[in-house]
Amino acid sequence: MANNRQLSLPFSNPMFDTAALKRLIIPLIIEQILAVTVGMADIMMVSQAGQYATSGVSLVDTISVLLIQVFSALATGGAVISSHYLGKGREADACRAANQLVLSVGAMGIFIMVLSLLGNQWILSAIYGHVDTNVMNAAETYFYITACSYPFLALYNGCAALCRSMGDSKISMKTSILMNVINVTGNAILVLIFHLGVVGVAIPTLISRIVAAGVMIFVIHNQTRPIHIDAHFRLGFDWKLIKEILGIGIPTGLDGSLFQIGKLLVASLVSTFGTASIAANAVGNTLASFEVIPGSAIGLAMITVVGQTLGANETKQAQYYTKKLMQIIYISMGLLNLILVFLCDPILTLYNLEPDAFAMARFVVLLHGICGAFLWPIAFALPNALRSGGDARFIMIVSIASMWTFRIGFSYLLGQFFGLGLAGVWIAMVIDWVCRSSFFLWRFKSGKWIHKL
Repeated sequence: MANNRQLSLPFSNPMFDTAALKRLIIPLIIEQILAVTVGMADIMMVSQAGQYATSGVSLVDTISVLLIQVFSALATGGAVISSHYLGKGREADACRAANQLVLSVGAMGIFIMVLSLLGNQWILSAIYGHVDTNVMNAAETYFYITACSYPFLALYNGCAALCRSMGDSKISMKTSILMNVINVTGNAILVLIFHLGVVGVAIPTLISRIVAAGVMIFVIHNQTRPIHIDAHFRLGFDWKLIKEILGIGIPTGLDGSLFQIGKLLVASLVSTFGTASIAANAVGNTLASFEVIPGSAIGLAMITVVGQTLGANETKQAQYYTKKLMQIIYISMGLLNLILVFLCDPILTLYNLEPDAFAMARFVVLLHGICGAFLWPIAFALPNALRSGGDARFIMIVSIASMWTFRIGFSYLLGQFFGLGLAGVWIAMVIDWVCRSSFFLWRFKSGKWIHKL
């Protein structure tokens, strides 16, 4: 935190100056860029292990995304509560919340690991049914090895969220770089040199998550930090604190998990439109992930900034910084999407698509880029400010209702019933954004999102 001498501010003693916001936001943007670009490189490495390995890994990664939503939701709940305590100047309580978050996510990670190891074949069969035997064998192997990483992934997410609560996002960025380097290097060695196939893909994932968790635990154990875990970590649940964490975490987790399930249903519908639609949809999703990088990163920063200002009972500052961060998101996403819209055709030529797929991909990229620049920030970044005010339940209700009514319902209505195909699915997505944006903007302006935590 730092003072700011800007006389035009509607309050005295601002908690975050421009330099503090830059220190928080820039590492988060770099981390998001790494996640997208390294993820693409990772997929290219996996493809070298053969189509069965690629398909098997893809099946398990879809499940992993749902599980990561659980860990991230708990981490968000802990980050909000810790930020509030830190804003109130109650560092001891913030540290107690940190202890409970680390304990909770660790226990959840172990539980999900045991469940995944014991139910490996049953879980995969129940979700994916009768896939090719070779694909299922690859998926089972990958699932067994990566399931062992879930406790470490949970701890990494929890500790990274606590570091962001203190305004220190540089630590998680550096750890993310280390984790991705280990993963990509390991894949290159074990898959390309030793030809270990799916095992060569899984082992680096496990090792990278173990290392990342170890680094983050070491960092959050530092007793000189405003938020840290006890020097001699004590077991034992503080159910009052855990209830506060879950009050944010459960609605956030349900929102994120059901959103991913909805995306799976939409992807299943797209698969019925033919190979060209599948290819165009895949390319569209890849480029769309680039278009929202600034919004995703700054949205994470909102949890820290709004959480601390509300914890200090500085409601005007919370509203001011939310608006300021939203302005930054709009400017950065607007510039980025403008560039991607102009470079759309040259970029798409890199994917070597057939003419039909190229035309569909061009439509969805342009649609997402233009509409996303106006609607996505309010639909997906602003909710983080509302969550920091304790309004997670309202966000969950709106998100789930909008997702299943418009994103899914209108996808079938426009895409299948009216025969618009892939275009109908992406138009339905924009309608979902309109609905979310309307409710979240109204909620923010009403001030009803600020609860006493």
